[in-house]
Amino acid sequence: MGVTALIRWDRDPVVWVVRGALFTAVTMTFVAVQRRRARRAAGTDSRGLVELGRRIRHREVPTDPEERAAMRRLVDDQLERFERNARWLPYWLGFMGLMAAAILALGVATGSVVFPLVFALGTAAFCCWILWVRRRTLDRFHYMRSALQKEHEHAS
Repeated sequence: MGVTALIRWDRDPVVWVVRGALFTAVTMTFVAVQRRRARRAAGTDSRGLVELGRRIRHREVPTDPEERAAMRRLVDDQLERFERNARWLPYWLGFMGLMAAAILALGVATGSVVFPLVFALGTAAFCCWILWVRRRTLDRFHYMRSALQKEHEHAS
């Protein structure tokens, strides 16, 4: 929004500040709801959730039985969410590609190709980044699930 506010001078700066605050509040609410859901799934508090996330990122398998149980619940919940949401990924990618193609076509039709081309390339880069982050996150969760299962089988 800040970049758009600098490019478009036709609106009052107060409008941009109010919109920025509104969009920030909506985004923060969304993140807070997601965190609360993850905390409930893992059965831990905020600090515990942050610590579990750090351990997943660094591939550290907890040794404490309570932490292991919380980690197992969190990993299972997150993998279930990824699997459930995977069916929507092709539609989302298709929609993003359709938007980029439509803006590129409008740019070619009006003779202004630079911005639509930058937008299309930015959209393609964003979609590739989303796929990369998704794959990396899934790899980490699968690693942690298998490590927790190996430890559980080894201890039994």
